[in-house]
Amino acid sequence: MEPIRRAALVEAAIHEIGASGTLDVTVSQIAKRAGVSAALAHHYFGNKEQLFLGAMRHMLSLYGTQVREGLAVADGPRARLEAIVRAGFTAENFQQETIAAWMNFYVLAQIAPGAQRLLSVYHRRLHSNLVHDLRPLVGDTAPKVAAHIAALIDGLYLRHALKTDLTTGTGATAEVLRALDTELAALGTSTPLPGTSPDI
Repeated sequence: MEPIRRAALVEAAIHEIGASGTLDVTVSQIAKRAGVSAALAHHYFGNKEQLFLGAMRHMLSLYGTQVREGLAVADGPRARLEAIVRAGFTAENFQQETIAAWMNFYVLAQIAPGAQRLLSVYHRRLHSNLVHDLRPLVGDTAPKVAAHIAALIDGLYLRHALKTDLTTGTGATAEVLRALDTELAALGTSTPLPGTSPDI
């Protein structure tokens, strides 16, 4: 039962943080949502910060799986780049509760080294994946273009978290892909595959 209860607590932490929009939630609140006792939550995770880190690892693991699944069926660098972008805006990732949790994890990273390390891993992997498939298209400019794309992804999450933008995951994907194609065109790269970046 331990893996099941741990998973339930992690999911509950994500939903509780997302619903409240703050890290100022108690282990008791999270445990109640998960249907277990606060004592059991402390037994499994030790303290609230470790529970939050478990939630972050879970979200990063899901995202990583979606990236790998997308890359497995992508044909060529441009299609692989699209798969990476799409993974960040799936229905599971680009919903209000999940986005709110992500934004609060960014806050946690300012004071918790463990959270900072996890976010650093995410940023490094995203940058590395983008650069890997940008390099055949733009050569040595790949790191710069990758930084632009990653910043746009973060910006769309932030705007959505602040509820100043009602962009859907599909719309956000299209916006990032348009920016990518604009940079590729400016650098003299061939045009994108038909239908890969709809004008939404």
